[in-house]
Amino acid sequence: MHRWSELFIPTLREAPADAEVASHKLLVRAGYIRQLGAGIYSFLFLGNRTILKIMKIVRQEMDKIGQEFYLPALHPREIWEESGRWTLMGENMFRLKDRKGADLCLGMTHEEIMTDIARKELRSYKQLPQIWYQIQTKFRDEPRPKSGLLRVRQFIMKDSYSFDIDASELDISYLKHYDAYCRIFDRCGLKYMVVEAHSGAMGGSQSHEFMVRTPAGEDLIVSCEKCNYAANMEKATSKPDDVEDLPTTVDQEELVYTPGLKTIDEVAKYLKVSPKHLIKALAFVSTLKAAGKEQKTPVVVFLRGDQTLNEAKSSSIFPPGEVRPMTEQEIVEVFGCPPGFIGPDRGLPWRKLGGERLQVYLDNSLLGRTNLIAGANKTDYHKRNVTLFGEGTSMWGELGKWDEFVSKTSIDTRTEDILAPKQPEYRDVRSVNAGEDCPNCGAPLRIDTAVEIGHIFKLGYKYSESMGARVLDRHGKEVAPIMGSYGIGIERILTAAIEQSNDENGFWLPPSIAPFEVVVVATNTSNDQIRRTAEDITRQLEAAGFDVLLDDRDERPGVKFKDADLVGMPFRVNVGKKVTEGMVEVVQRSTRQSTDVKISDVVEYFKGLLPPLG
Repeated sequence: MHRWSELFIPTLREAPADAEVASHKLLVRAGYIRQLGAGIYSFLFLGNRTILKIMKIVRQEMDKIGQEFYLPALHPREIWEESGRWTLMGENMFRLKDRKGADLCLGMTHEEIMTDIARKELRSYKQLPQIWYQIQTKFRDEPRPKSGLLRVRQFIMKDSYSFDIDASELDISYLKHYDAYCRIFDRCGLKYMVVEAHSGAMGGSQSHEFMVRTPAGEDLIVSCEKCNYAANMEKATSKPDDVEDLPTTVDQEELVYTPGLKTIDEVAKYLKVSPKHLIKALAFVSTLKAAGKEQKTPVVVFLRGDQTLNEAKSSSIFPPGEVRPMTEQEIVEVFGCPPGFIGPDRGLPWRKLGGERLQVYLDNSLLGRTNLIAGANKTDYHKRNVTLFGEGTSMWGELGKWDEFVSKTSIDTRTEDILAPKQPEYRDVRSVNAGEDCPNCGAPLRIDTAVEIGHIFKLGYKYSESMGARVLDRHGKEVAPIMGSYGIGIERILTAAIEQSNDENGFWLPPSIAPFEVVVVATNTSNDQIRRTAEDITRQLEAAGFDVLLDDRDERPGVKFKDADLVGMPFRVNVGKKVTEGMVEVVQRSTRQSTDVKISDVVEYFKGLLPPLG
């Protein structure tokens, strides 16, 4: 029997001063966690019980589709270099040296380690498919730990990896994980959404995130309530709102004097037009270091004036290397004007940078637009009547006939410092705005903050190819297995549950992951009948398979009720004066609903409310 009087449950009346989100405040106040350092937390008795219950659910569902491993958290540098991620992970990775000077790191994820096992052990398609998983501590040198367990430097993760012979088999492994994740989050009592996602540094072709809406979230999700379209901001698309183009002022592009006006808003206000009629220009440099040399590639991205560039989407268009905004000096060198006046140009007077010609990208929202306003590549000037592609007086001739257009320009592209840009490409590189039309059904989109609790990726051949994993296919040919990677943040399940179920007095957890399903409160321990009845009810509920905590402390009833409300127990049994009538009071924490129940019927009452622990 678990007696509160014998346990370490250090509840607090006040939240720590640095706690900003509900889950952080309540986890500390309820005695679930204590901070050791920035982004480093200890789980105390109640917190650990909940984490173990979450891991049990995850393990039960993962055992249905895969096999559990347990891998090292300490990794040699060489294996991360094989995949190219030793450099790619940058300062997010904890790095150290052993006594012999060898470089090591603390694992952020285990694609490389699992692939190393696969390449050493798997030889034939007959050994596939394989799904291997683990529940392991991960490490990330988070630059700004915050929000309690939401942004930390050490965390617990369920990560799994699939190895299949081809893409059709990967589809099956991916769907198995998708379904398993739904079962896990359903059993943990979460209200979640599944959204299309960007794979980021993980690589791969298809990706979904499992998200819980909450104001504490740092991710943005875009969704449609009509057709259930959902994607994170890095992947979301929309139908741009219709914009009526400006009338032409003359039959050709017209220079407009805009002295010192560099921003979209300044120019739009000066010319008395909407920012939607302007073209925004963003200039970047991608620097690739190889063989001791630096190769710089200039890139310019054009968007509609009211749109913002989406970092994740744009990362897919940039050439290999470290990407940064151009400096003012570089902008002058490439475009011949200071920042704020860059624009598309009929004469292509753009200089190459470091030997590489300019790459030009246009957001899809500019497709088909006419009579726009853009920078003139000339200090203090913009241009009216800019139409990028089309017949007649368009800026760059007809779409798809770039080489023909370049050949007709008067610019001598054979000179040492002039090189015609590559053919401009239309891409989706902008962030979606709330209220824009859903790409599927046209209904208005909504944008919410959310916490990611799970993420699944189709990795493809990124790791098996780079690390030399090979098996023989059905025809005896040596091929690389195709991979998937799948993660669940264990602590994030706990924080998400608290974020969606709390009030001014504390929080309540779903019975499946609460440290105890029921807390039995002896309101007056000096009264023998109340004390014995509380103990008897606790024993009976435990014998019936329920997880029960007896609050037998010598405290006032109000103190016990407040603590019970604070620490997340979904049900409370108040054993008080009504025992003389053979009754107790059962309170459901989430609804505050109070029900008088016969002492003889308490076990059956809870059997009707709660499934037995699995």
